[in-house]
Amino acid sequence: MPAVDTADVGPLALLPLPSASALPETQRRGAACVWCQTRLTIETAVDLGERSGPGGVKIFPRGCPDCVRAAALRTYGVHADTCEQCVDNPILCDTRRALRRLALEVRR
Repeated sequence: MPAVDTADVGPLALLPLPSASALPETQRRGAACVWCQTRLTIETAVDLGERSGPGGVKIFPRGCPDCVRAAALRTYGVHADTCEQCVDNPILCDTRRALRRLALEVRR
């Protein structure tokens, strides 16, 4: 994973999502988790930010806290294996810190 300035996009934007063209409408508009299809409410949803969907149509995906945490941990692991800064000195990697913080702080 290339280094990304997390101050500009935030760690949620770093999480890869399933292909938007494969998602049903409930997942595209954020009514259900993009990973596990659990129905979401204002209280349970983690907003993943506006994204581009098929044909340039905007989608508004959201995830449940468990799936967001799991996606953050997966992304953290992939990032740590491919980031030159993490290999040299992981303490200095802003992306790694942001993904770890996201995994620890996402509400249950």
